[in-house]
Amino acid sequence: MFRYRESWREKFGKILHPEPVKRKLNTTIHRLQVQMRKLESKTYQLQSRDKALYAKCVAAMQEKNNAKASMFAEEDAEIRKMVLTTIRSQMLLERVNLKLERVRDFGEFAYSMSSVGAVLGMVRNDLRNIMPEISTEIADVNEILEEMTLEVGQVTEQNFDQTVPTEESEAIMKEATTLAEQRMREKFPEMPKIPTRPTREPGTSLQD
Repeated sequence: MFRYRESWREKFGKILHPEPVKRKLNTTIHRLQVQMRKLESKTYQLQSRDKALYAKCVAAMQEKNNAKASMFAEEDAEIRKMVLTTIRSQMLLERVNLKLERVRDFGEFAYSMSSVGAVLGMVRNDLRNIMPEISTEIADVNEILEEMTLEVGQVTEQNFDQTVPTEESEAIMKEATTLAEQRMREKFPEMPKIPTRPTREPGTSLQD
């Protein structure tokens, strides 16, 4: 006689419904949202710093002080790299947050979790030197999700490896980078071109 076998989604639904599991997911989602707000605040701070440096660079050029203008431009370039990283990280955490909400609300574990680990790993590495406290928090969140993935895999007899990048995770990261670069172009004016001092050829003088 035909024996009905539960699908992995049905099995996962049974372990998802108990309150402790949903509470763990809700706590994880909340922790990510807190980090997203911190990143947004950091981005605003960096944008303010960028405006100040840009204004100083322009003022130095108007004063014909190209050396000082170059100094401000170089410092601003580093600030803009940090802004790009914070914007991209925020976008990536938004995608992860949406996936976790799908797991919580619809039990779509395999679909939603297949790329989470790789994406969080990228965010953690990108923020390690800029905002180490967020990087540490992301690492803790990822560890919790890995434990949850292991538990679900044991119950559903599915193998979910979060450590291996997938086509989806790579596509997510590429899209986030493209969108972050686009937002940078929209919000930040192009740095002015600073004239360089003419070079002197051997045997000649600048007056020649």
